Amino acid sequence: MWQMKYQKPSMGDITYAVDMAIACLITYWVVAFLLPDVAGRPSTPVGMLWAVISTVFVYKDTRSHSLSAGISRMIATIISLALCMSYLLLFPITPFGMAALILIGTLVTISLGRREEIGLTAITTAVVMIVAANDPQNALQQPLLRLADTVIGIAIGVVCKWGASFMFYKIVWEEIR
Repeated sequence: MWQMKYQKPSMGDITYAVDMAIACLITYWVVAFLLPDVAGRPSTPVGMLWAVISTVFVYKDTRSHSLSAGISRMIATIISLALCMSYLLLFPITPFGMAALILIGTLVTISLGRREEIGLTAITTAVVMIVAANDPQNALQQPLLRLADTVIGIAIGVVCKWGASFMFYKIVWEEIR
């Protein structure tokens, strides 16, 4: 039977948790308050959520794992972006179209030897197509908006992980990874 075992968090664990929370807060702030001023349009709840999810996704236990997760997230997003943009330019939005894009995205991802990105590609495709179906007049903007949200989330997550690791080492003189 499966059991959980309590482990007392280390100073590194607490630092990790605090920094991830701060990274998510920074991401939310950037997308909710700074990006609208730069882009000239208000942020949407989906955009804020997508950026924060990207931050959480790339915030890993080590700097190298964090960077690797960021690369994986970008590969999946670019595959999805290409497929969704092509579809939205040519066909009407339907649930069957979304399913077809997930099928094609899975095959493309496998063909590129990036099986670990299949789920990310499918999730990104589903989000883009569902949001596009909800706002058909702006459907073509959705892949580009999710790309921008993803890039912001990845950048903040990776920078915060690297910065926290560096500061933790300087303060505690213990390698955090």
